[in-house]
Amino acid sequence: MRKRVFFWISGLAGVFLLPLLFQGCGSDMPKPNIVFFLVDDLGYSDVGCYGSNYYETPNIDRLAEQGMKFTEAYAASCVCSPTRASILTGKYAGRLHITAPIPIISHKRQATDGNITPLKDPDYCMNLPLEEVTIAEALKPAGYATASIGKWHVCDEPEYFPEYQGFDLNVAGDGHGATKNYFYPYYNRWRMTKGYPWLEWNTLPDGDPGEYLTDRLTTEAIKFIEENQEQPFFLYLSHYAVHTPVQAKDSLIQKYSQKPGDTLKGHIHPEYAAMIESVDQSMGALLGKLEDLDLADNTIIIFTSDNGGHRQWTTNYPFRGHKGNFYEGGIRVPLIIKWPGVTKAGSVSGHPVISNDFYPTMLEMAGLELMPEQHLDGMSLNPLLKGAATIDRDALYWHFPHYTSMCDVVRYHDWKLIESLEDGSVELYDLKTDSLEQHDLADANPGKVQELKSMLADWRQHVNAQMPEPNPEYAKEQSGN
Repeated sequence: MRKRVFFWISGLAGVFLLPLLFQGCGSDMPKPNIVFFLVDDLGYSDVGCYGSNYYETPNIDRLAEQGMKFTEAYAASCVCSPTRASILTGKYAGRLHITAPIPIISHKRQATDGNITPLKDPDYCMNLPLEEVTIAEALKPAGYATASIGKWHVCDEPEYFPEYQGFDLNVAGDGHGATKNYFYPYYNRWRMTKGYPWLEWNTLPDGDPGEYLTDRLTTEAIKFIEENQEQPFFLYLSHYAVHTPVQAKDSLIQKYSQKPGDTLKGHIHPEYAAMIESVDQSMGALLGKLEDLDLADNTIIIFTSDNGGHRQWTTNYPFRGHKGNFYEGGIRVPLIIKWPGVTKAGSVSGHPVISNDFYPTMLEMAGLELMPEQHLDGMSLNPLLKGAATIDRDALYWHFPHYTSMCDVVRYHDWKLIESLEDGSVELYDLKTDSLEQHDLADANPGKVQELKSMLADWRQHVNAQMPEPNPEYAKEQSGN
């Protein structure tokens, strides 16, 4: 049964307890609004304040000047659905068994590039369970209005849409993670071919000819803010951009076509640059509306990406790797948090953090009690946001039991181990001296390799991670039958 009841208060005790339960940090202080601004497939340096000289992001850069920029922030996966599930629940993707994009046509794949593989992908959870208490459900009892606007991508069936996961409003959020077209009409890329009875469902069912999806989602977000300005609100604005197909407004494409690209960083595509600027314009519109409504000083903004950038369009400079693998370029992402009156303007944190951490962070920001039985794998970032250098955690973990990046990863202090789940081979890097992951130190450090492999094995058992399965077709092929 759906777990909807959070607090049982009865009799006279409830009269006294209820005001205390939700008063937050101070009875005279209104609860802060929270805007979670999530970009799809945005690479680490695809923002001006993270080093790009080609992409123009003045509004995101201004956010960094007003808040804290994190230089070692990680997505919970190198692909979208697992990271999003971790954001919403505070749990590792391996614990949730949401470890690959939803749906993936070849999620039971047995062959890669025409060759039968020794292992096959395990079945994985295709819908974020309704039993999970999402961050939206955790905030609602405290009086928050909640909206999910944009990409959802943590389910395969409509009964798991945002409106059934604690969000009062769902705009443009269905099961899949890509739109076929960024200009109206916004047909979903895959739904029309999957044979569902609701196959006519669009990313957005209405719009004006020529309307651009990023702009439309921004308009919907602003409307939500205007309608809920008298109460605390949680806005989960999850843009489809800059995910493929790479489509942008002609005026911006022309602008970047006339601007020299940054070949060193691989920032050379005018269409992609134009998409990024539209996302930045979205941020600017939100910041402007919050200021116009005198809400800016009581609104927290969290800006990040769900994984590294697509290798066809960017390089994730200066790091090795890209969306879909677990080198730094596939999982290290930009993260900026503005918490007015708390975070020091223009501050920088170099402490490793991960998507699971947002859930407990937002609870504490709202003045609410932590829910450790829910956000089992997250740690509040509030000490960092208040000026601490570190939080008390030594290791971060990733689990991906699927081809083509079938591996597990642990980062322990500055050591990073990547272990193949197919053949047990490992790579070991010292990120303190080699953040580009150019020098594999596994052979020179067998003791450290064994230590980290043991940590991974213990962690897998602790979270009950699903593992790839032996492929009977491979065994037949090897035996000649």
